[in-house]
Amino acid sequence: MLLVPVKTFPLLLTLSLVTLGACSGGGSQDTSSGSTGSTGTIGGTGTSGGSAATWVAGNFTPYANLAQQCAANQSGSELTEKLWLRSWSDDTYLWYSEIPDNNPAPFTLAKYFAQLKTTELSATGNTKDKFHYSMATSKWEQLNQSGAAVGYGFSFNIQNQAANVDRKITVTYTEPNSPATSASISRGAVILEIDGVNVKDANDEASIKVLNAGLFPTNAGKQTRFTLLDLGVSQSREVALTAQTVVSTPVQNVKTLQTATGKVGYLQFNSHIATAELGLFDAVNTLSDEGINDLVLDLRYNGGGLLAMASQLGYMIAGQQATSNKVFETSTFNDKHPNTDPITGQALTPMPFFGESIGFNTGLLGAGQPLPSLNLSRLFVLTTENTCSASEALINSLKGIDIEVIQIGSTTCGKPYGFYPTPNCGTTYFTVQFRGENNKGFGDYSDGFVPSSSPTLDSEIAGCNLSDDLGHALGNTDERLLSAALYYRDNDMCPAVATGMAKVKAAIPFVDTGFVDTGFVIQDTRMQNVLFNNRILTR
Repeated sequence: MLLVPVKTFPLLLTLSLVTLGACSGGGSQDTSSGSTGSTGTIGGTGTSGGSAATWVAGNFTPYANLAQQCAANQSGSELTEKLWLRSWSDDTYLWYSEIPDNNPAPFTLAKYFAQLKTTELSATGNTKDKFHYSMATSKWEQLNQSGAAVGYGFSFNIQNQAANVDRKITVTYTEPNSPATSASISRGAVILEIDGVNVKDANDEASIKVLNAGLFPTNAGKQTRFTLLDLGVSQSREVALTAQTVVSTPVQNVKTLQTATGKVGYLQFNSHIATAELGLFDAVNTLSDEGINDLVLDLRYNGGGLLAMASQLGYMIAGQQATSNKVFETSTFNDKHPNTDPITGQALTPMPFFGESIGFNTGLLGAGQPLPSLNLSRLFVLTTENTCSASEALINSLKGIDIEVIQIGSTTCGKPYGFYPTPNCGTTYFTVQFRGENNKGFGDYSDGFVPSSSPTLDSEIAGCNLSDDLGHALGNTDERLLSAALYYRDNDMCPAVATGMAKVKAAIPFVDTGFVDTGFVIQDTRMQNVLFNNRILTR
C-alpha cells in the first residue's frame, strides 16, 4: 500500500470534527448477524420531537435515527438517549454479542451505559473490557485539544497500603509553568500529608476522602496544603497549592547524550494528545540536526491517545524507506463490519505510517508539512505498566516492519483496542470498537509487552525487566532505566541488577501478617486521566 496523503485518509481529519453530530455518517445496521436489523421495532418513529420510544428486547433501531434526541432540550427523552446508546453499542462495540440486553428503564443514563459492555474474562483470567468511559463533551474538547485539565501540575505514583507495605505517594514528573514547579516540587518528592491527614496512616473513609479530594481536584481554585519530603533531604516542608487549569507539555526533556560510542538522543513523551504533534516535530528536527546514532524513547508514563500521532512518530523514528508501503496498524471491527468502518462508513483501509503533519491543532502546526525523520534501525523504549494503548501500538508497529525494539522497564498495560470518541446530547462516550494489528498481522498483547532477556513469545521483547527509579530525574544518565538502556547499547545485555521476567508468575504463599485490608484506597476516578490510557481515532 502506498503512503496515503493524510488529507485523503478517511479516519484521520482534524480533531475539530470530533464534536460534530454523533452519527452523521454512522448508524448503519447489518442484519446478517447478531440482533440488529431495521425490522426491529421501537415504539414511535425514533425521529426528533420527543415521540414516544419504548424498549423491545432484541430489536434495535439504527442509532443514527436516535441521535441528538436529548432530554435537556426536550427534543427527546432520557429513554431515547439510552436507546441511542443501546443501538450504537450493538452496532459498533467489538464484543456486542456479549452485552446483556437489559430493559433501560430502571437505570440512570450513566449506569445504563456502564453496563453496556462484556462481563467476560480474557483467556488469562483478566477483565476483558477495562476501557469503558464517558465524560462531558466540553471537557473532552478542552482536554484533547489543549491538554488542559484541572490540577497542580504534578503527576505521581501511588503505592496503596498492603501487607507489609505502607501507603506512599511519590511525584513522578511535573508540568512546566504550573503550581507544582512554582513551589519547586520535582520528581522524587514524597507527599507525607494532605490537608493535615497523614498519607501513610489514613485508615478511615473520612481521611481517604480528604486525600482523594486533595490529590484529584475537580475545580480550579481549590487550595490544598501538602507536606512534602523532597528527594535527598531529611527535613519536610509544607506548601499550599491552588488547583488551576494546567496545560500539559507532552514532549519534554529532549536532549543528546554524548557517549564513547556515539550520540544518543533522549525524548520523554507523556501523551499522544493534539499539542504533542508540534512538540514531536520540533524534537525530531533537533535530534536529527544533532546527528544521533540511537534514540531512547521514554514512554513510561504515556497512556496513549491519538493513534495517528503514534503513526507519525513511527515514521519519524524509522524514516521513509523503512515505512514505505508498510502498514502501521490494521483496525479490525466486529463481525458486522468486516470490510467497512462502522463510524465513517468508509471501506476499511490499513493505517499507513504518516509522513506528513495532520494538523490536530492547526494553531500549532498545520496539515501537510513533511515530517522529519531519524532513519534509525532500532529503538530503545522505556516502559512501565502505565505505558498503554497508542504507545503499545507504536512499539508493535515498529516490530512489524523489523525495526529492532529493545524494551527497558516493566510490562506494559496491554491494550490492543481502541475507539472513536462519540458525542451525543452533551456527553462523549468511549467504548471498545476495534482491535489493532501490525504489518505482520500481530496484535495479541492484551497482557502487555514483556521485557525479557530471552524472549520466546511475540509479546516478549528483548530487554531488561526493571522497576521505575523515582530517585533520579528523568533524562539523568544515572536513572535506572536510562542507565540500563545505555549499558545494553554498549554490551548487548542487561546490567547485573536486571533480571529476566519469569514466564509464569510464581505463587505467593499465604503468610498471616496481621494486616487488615480496610478497603480504603487512593484512586483517581477523573476521566481526564483515565482517557489518556487509550488509542483514539478521529473521523
